[in-house]
Amino acid sequence: MSEQDLRASVPGVVSPTGRGAVVDAGDHGYRKSLKTRHVNMIAIGGAIGTGLFLGAGGRLHNAGPSLAIAYAVCGFFAFMVVRALGELVLHRPSSGSFVSYSREFMGEKGAYVAGWMHFLNWSTTGIVDITAIALYMHYWKAFTSIPQWVLALIALAVVLTVNLVSVRFFGEFEFWASLVKVGALVAFLIIGIVLLATGHKVGGYESGPGLVLDHGGIFPTGVLPMLVVIQGVVFAYASTELVGVAAGETENPGKVMPKAINSIVWRILLFYVGSVVILAMLLPYNVYQDGVSPFVTVLSKLGVPAAGDVMNLIVLTAALSSLNSGLYSTGRILRSLGTAGSAPRFTTKMSRHQVPYGGILMTSAVCVLGVALNAWVPKDAFEIVLNLAAIGILGTWAMIMISHLLFVRKCERGELDRPSYRLPGSPYTEIVTLVFLVAVVVLMWFDFDGEGHRTVLAVPLILAALVAGWFCVRRRVKAVGDTGPLPEVE
Repeated sequence: MSEQDLRASVPGVVSPTGRGAVVDAGDHGYRKSLKTRHVNMIAIGGAIGTGLFLGAGGRLHNAGPSLAIAYAVCGFFAFMVVRALGELVLHRPSSGSFVSYSREFMGEKGAYVAGWMHFLNWSTTGIVDITAIALYMHYWKAFTSIPQWVLALIALAVVLTVNLVSVRFFGEFEFWASLVKVGALVAFLIIGIVLLATGHKVGGYESGPGLVLDHGGIFPTGVLPMLVVIQGVVFAYASTELVGVAAGETENPGKVMPKAINSIVWRILLFYVGSVVILAMLLPYNVYQDGVSPFVTVLSKLGVPAAGDVMNLIVLTAALSSLNSGLYSTGRILRSLGTAGSAPRFTTKMSRHQVPYGGILMTSAVCVLGVALNAWVPKDAFEIVLNLAAIGILGTWAMIMISHLLFVRKCERGELDRPSYRLPGSPYTEIVTLVFLVAVVVLMWFDFDGEGHRTVLAVPLILAALVAGWFCVRRRVKAVGDTGPLPEVE
């Protein structure tokens, strides 16, 4: 088969209308192994992660019940981003996802920025995840004597193995991990509702709305702490865009993706906002602690035998799932960059099981630095990298919205056809979302007591690194639509 025929046989590289056809060599070689149930649970897993299970404890302590408002606001914009990405997916499914779309509508410079910001996001998120896993393991006395960095290294080795086997193995892991997370949260919500309905005391406190009113109301520490925690809340929704990456290895994405994406709305309202509201009515906000899962705190206060252990096992599963997702997505994104010359050539390598192992190993190497961070400053490792991950998320989301805005303009000029599944309120939705993302950076600047301010100070360094990197790769970067020879599958 000739290369031209091979390109033509790659699903999703040509727009459905045939106009403005775009070829992305980075989409070649993948096996369409993800089923509908995998994608649906991946979408759920993307909306339930470490940010809720671990991060909510400290944020409840700082912002009180107003944390629910922060989750609702950030959840709305997260849905707008993933809805925009969903429309782009229906325009042209791609494993390169927003990198491929940035390449199509902004050129290779846009793809370069989108890809490396995503790598910044998930490589640092991987450090957050392995840190969270080690913290969860230390909950049990049997593991307290094991250094935090050792537990982090073991977790990385296990999840790396899962990713390198096959995409089907990744999908199965995510399916069951997401099922555990959803089941656990549903069970907790039911327990919480029953406790509130019966007026049961938790830790000696009378549960219910009165508990919130008796401890300072919705804003017990003021409005500013609620605004400040938004920077961390954004991190909680970091995995929602993963569903767009999975589209490139999904059977019939045009049918599967809209349903999976639309369901994210009620998941956000139910799991994030609902959980925080119930948590706030079960215990005073200042009882929750940073670094301790709020769900574990509640169940431990109930005195139910092994309840805290069970929930801790569940949140451990959530952290493993997040790490698994990060290695999966960066492997595909880096391969899309590599085929165009914007990333090292080895990131284009695929195993005989159609796994882009080069990019996965590259992300894992950064996570190993996180293991070192756990050995050096185990108490601060989580917060140090959390806000760096937030910067990566903000950059990725911004590139998705800009790509969508340019896509819509092309459609208005008659160069492309918009699918029936669309982002509501476009083009105003994109502009408002971009303003929100800028506002989050501003809020981080005023976080003088936390890591936010120092993170914003690091932004010029990140931009300088991007510029320097571009000058290093620009000579071997191929033009849009000319992605060169298809990468070999080993």
